[in-house]
Amino acid sequence: MGLLRKFLAWMSVLIICLFALLFYLARPFNPDNNRYLAWAIAKVGCALLGMKCTVSGRENIPVDRPTVVIANHQHNDDLFMLGGLLPPRTVTVGKKALVWVPFFGQVFWLGGNVMLDRSRSDRAVVAMRAAAHAISRERKSLWVFPEGTRSRGRGLQSFKKGAFYTAVEAGAPITMVCVSQYQDKVIGWSGRREPVAIRVLPPVETAGLTRDDIPGLIRECHDTMAATIATLAPIRD
Repeated sequence: MGLLRKFLAWMSVLIICLFALLFYLARPFNPDNNRYLAWAIAKVGCALLGMKCTVSGRENIPVDRPTVVIANHQHNDDLFMLGGLLPPRTVTVGKKALVWVPFFGQVFWLGGNVMLDRSRSDRAVVAMRAAAHAISRERKSLWVFPEGTRSRGRGLQSFKKGAFYTAVEAGAPITMVCVSQYQDKVIGWSGRREPVAIRVLPPVETAGLTRDDIPGLIRECHDTMAATIATLAPIRD
């Protein structure tokens, strides 16, 4: 049952993106498209997986000003549990190769999301500078997984500096989203996924900070998120 649930959940992503493609073509590069799509994917995906998510601190997500959201990244299923938390006018950061994923890649591009070529560090820097411009001039928010890759539930990995560079350049607050550690396991005969707990922390202001402050900012956010994740315990039935 667990494999069937997973298959159906990810098939639903392709189907939702196929229908969403028409919406994106009608209003291309509108960042609010991403919020509606992520919400739909999260609702359907969590239902199909039987995944219970408890969220605390949702009120800490800024809705009246741009922010850089950072979250820990454990498995691909993070998409389902975090999709409902995007602030208004949010773009995300993803690998350039995502554009080749059927339907999902096309709406990702049409959503104005930041696409990084990780084989070219100079292009990645240019992309993050463009993201900082989008935050300050176009009042968009940015969602980033600062670890850069999935941890597979083995603890918080070191952070890359791109998200923090962008936040400081734009003078935007950093909003930390912490997800309890989970191992992508199923529970019982029904194949439901293990529950997860999510906590959104109050924004960390970056106004007045310079590039010299970025290493300390990274340490502060990493330590805070690691300590918070260690306290999170999902509510089980």
